[in-house]
Amino acid sequence: MLFHPAKNLVLVGGRGCGKSSVGRRIKKLNKNFSLFELDALIRYEANGLTIPEIVDQHDWHYFRDLEYKVVEKVSAFESGMLIDAGGGVVVDLDENGNEHFSKRKVDRLKQHSLIVYLQRDTEYLINRIAGDSNRPSLSDTASFNEIMERRDPWYREAADLVFECGDRSKKQIAVELYEWFSKQTNG
Repeated sequence: MLFHPAKNLVLVGGRGCGKSSVGRRIKKLNKNFSLFELDALIRYEANGLTIPEIVDQHDWHYFRDLEYKVVEKVSAFESGMLIDAGGGVVVDLDENGNEHFSKRKVDRLKQHSLIVYLQRDTEYLINRIAGDSNRPSLSDTASFNEIMERRDPWYREAADLVFECGDRSKKQIAVELYEWFSKQTNG
């Protein structure tokens, strides 16, 4: 069923959880969505630098601030946006470089959006991202498991829906999320 989305839909979750592919599948279900990938918009704002280049040439603080500027821009749209948020959209850094929950980014996204956390087992995520040179290291001291353990409560806090992906196909996930979103926004 096609409808004009009355709100935006934001997909969050760890690296490799399927935000991009699920987002593309939801877009196919309803052409009235405009699909935005935050990482692509961040690259645009950084004059085409890749995410690893942004982090290498600047640092993670710079990246998180640039991410916030992009979140501000996409949050200006009141409806019809399907937003594939990067894995760290729920994160900001303190003065020592330690991660904490990003109230500023989450509050902006929630302005006109429903947020869905695509929850996946960490081992699944590790297998999906292994060897991907487009993803800079998140930490010199913490393992990916530790990072995901720290971030999981933040994804849950941000989410209007925690979607346990389990062994569903990405197509199944897209269909279920689309149905949920249409009920939430169109009665």
